[in-house]
Amino acid sequence: MKKGIILLIIGLLGVTGCYLAYRAYGYVRYINDPRSQAFMQWATSSNVDRSSLITVQREACPGAPFILPSDGFIGLLYNDPRGPYSSRNPHQGIDIFSNTEPGLTPVYAAYDGYLTREETWKSSLILRVPDDPLRPGEQIWLYHTHMADSDGNDFIEEAFPPGTQEFFVEQGTLLGYTGDYNGNSARDVWVHLHFSIVKDDGNGRYQNELEFSNTLDPTPYLGLPVNYNDASAEMACIAVSP
Repeated sequence: MKKGIILLIIGLLGVTGCYLAYRAYGYVRYINDPRSQAFMQWATSSNVDRSSLITVQREACPGAPFILPSDGFIGLLYNDPRGPYSSRNPHQGIDIFSNTEPGLTPVYAAYDGYLTREETWKSSLILRVPDDPLRPGEQIWLYHTHMADSDGNDFIEEAFPPGTQEFFVEQGTLLGYTGDYNGNSARDVWVHLHFSIVKDDGNGRYQNELEFSNTLDPTPYLGLPVNYNDASAEMACIAVSP
């Protein structure tokens, strides 16, 4: 009986040791990752020192259909496993962090589309693109959120009040301004825009954006290396396959 208990304890200690080693490996990899070093630079630097990390892409990259919807540091990438995400539940879009206070950095329509703002949405908009420019015949949706302050006061343009449905906007239309609203969560998300490309459900509605499998990689649409697995230290236009 005692031998069995000892073996059980040894087994538990072994599992715990493996888990701690795995966590330590992940932490070291995170610290040494250039993408994480840039994130740490953004978190600890002054507004002036942050300027080198900011991406501005008001015109579409060569061969890409979308413009970047907001200026800023693209700090969390598509398929990003870093906290608060994980390899099992990666980031389903990109986060563009603003070098300003809430309500000052503009958000633009990345592409022509039909805008909807659901009645309950305080900080979010979604654009329906009837014909995906990279997958003709497919419909996609462009989701934007965090466009409100921490108390839920929105920075969305007055032309798009709650309940707006199918309002056509052209690429480059001002939609609102970035904010730091995070619902009922106490977690500080900093001032940023979360942008994702959401698949259609086949019946003319957008799928659940929180599910990674319901989203598309924005890299070929933006012409920027925004996929975590392929990201480079420099956020600049890349070659896009036709």
